[in-house]
Amino acid sequence: MKKLILFVLLISNSAWAQQQTQTKYNLEDFNLIVKVEDQEKYYNDMLEAASRDNTKPARQDEYLITLATGWLAKGNLEKYRYYMKSNPEISFVSLYNLVHTLEYLENDDKYMNVVEQASGDIIDKIEKDAGNDNLTRGRLQVLLEINAMANAKLGKVDAANKSIEKASAIKGDRDLKYYRDSKANYYKRYSTVLSASGEHKKALDTLTKTVRNADSNPGLLATLRDVYIKVYGSDKGCDKFIGTLQEEAYNKCYKEVEKSYLTDVNMPFKGSIADPNDTDKQLAIFTARQHAHDISLPDLNGKMVNFADYKGKILVIDFWTTLCTPCVAAFAGFERVAAYYKNEPFQLFVIDLFEPQQNVKSFIAKKGITLDVLRDEPNESYDIQATPTKIIFDPMGNIRFYSCGYAGSTDREYYKLKAMVEIVKARVKGK
Repeated sequence: MKKLILFVLLISNSAWAQQQTQTKYNLEDFNLIVKVEDQEKYYNDMLEAASRDNTKPARQDEYLITLATGWLAKGNLEKYRYYMKSNPEISFVSLYNLVHTLEYLENDDKYMNVVEQASGDIIDKIEKDAGNDNLTRGRLQVLLEINAMANAKLGKVDAANKSIEKASAIKGDRDLKYYRDSKANYYKRYSTVLSASGEHKKALDTLTKTVRNADSNPGLLATLRDVYIKVYGSDKGCDKFIGTLQEEAYNKCYKEVEKSYLTDVNMPFKGSIADPNDTDKQLAIFTARQHAHDISLPDLNGKMVNFADYKGKILVIDFWTTLCTPCVAAFAGFERVAAYYKNEPFQLFVIDLFEPQQNVKSFIAKKGITLDVLRDEPNESYDIQATPTKIIFDPMGNIRFYSCGYAGSTDREYYKLKAMVEIVKARVKGK
């Protein structure tokens, strides 16, 4: 986990160094542009300038992949293929962004043809590359799952089963709590293929177990509802059925996090977790040297936010970076918590570390993140040693919970944080 923070620092320093020697047209400025239409204009202006100067743009493949991904996100297969026609090299980061885009599109049935064709194109490209590494194979597994689900929804059952079988044969990373909703999305796709093959009851049983174990998300719940109707002929009783499963999952999470409630925290305080490589050792993940209400941090517009203004409210802060995949994976669960408590004395901030303001603003706009974002570029407030790390304070500003890592699914992230908030509320009320 310490290596993660070091990696972020190295990347940030590298980006800073590159910005000192920027030319008029450069990849750093290009990547800050939010809309793909504006990125496309920037790219065409760059090509025109390069033609006048008789030069060739540097890192052109990265421009092409970014434009292809941006147009794919809009469901524009024609423009996606236009920018992919020169067969640009796909880096792992580019592959991750392509897969993420397809995961976004697969939730809307009107894009199934686009998802099926684009995923098929990328699968063919990866499979032709005999030298792909374990990370790439992990993304290939997800692409095959996505392709299977799209084919199933399009009525191409044989193709769907072929893709899901190929995905199952790959040793992937579904059990790692790293990528957003890895298991939830797999079970959603697998159950869609089962149902398309006529195995509705097996699909329902699979989804039932998944929701009960909190390995779920809204997309999976929508699939469960569809399959439920196929099994029982209507949606009668479906809401109660799902609600019972969700309550069971939440109660398990509540009992789990209840054990980690802190009854007495004195300053300075070091938050630590068990070393994953040696359970007899502890790793420090943050250090609190001052009371929460003494801290002030800037928001994305540079305005200072004083934690003292949130006295009397339960306060949740979560530390992240744009380079931290599990950090961003947790945000969907956080957004649900923030919405649930919007009319209560509650505040949640996600605090970016190390990165320049313009980079964070661009990232937030591109991803459509609705959370309240602050910045601690020098990492001075809590000396965070691993991301994501979240800290929960009671209304008096005392630390009552902290945790490190992504819970593994949108629903589990929601359940666990909601449970922490409810436990703090109960303890405060009981005093």
